[in-house]
Amino acid sequence: MDMQENQLENYFDQSILEFKEGSARIKERLPEMTKGFFDFTDACFKEGEISAKQKQLMALAISIYSQDEYCIMYHTKGAVEHDASEEEIMETIAIAAALGGGAAFSQGVTLAVDTYDYYQMKH
Repeated sequence: MDMQENQLENYFDQSILEFKEGSARIKERLPEMTKGFFDFTDACFKEGEISAKQKQLMALAISIYSQDEYCIMYHTKGAVEHDASEEEIMETIAIAAALGGGAAFSQGVTLAVDTYDYYQMKH
């Protein structure tokens, strides 16, 4: 692994770890709320009439639109784990940009694409 790959691993994996650590911390203080939130989101992302991959892509589009960097990384990773292609990621970015304009476009073509490349390489 070269230095650039190591820096990306540190950035993407560290960002997702920070989210998980923050979630664990709030779970200690607000266990019922946290359990309810995660039970709800887990149910939302289960395979149903809409595939798990499509749900990850929808979440990615919403994350890009709303400028939520942690969710952009998390749902790009989820899309890769459900075998989303680069073309599917690009179309998702385009939809987010169509609704969110330049800000969504810039998040998509930088953070989402970089996250996709990193997790595709690891997948």
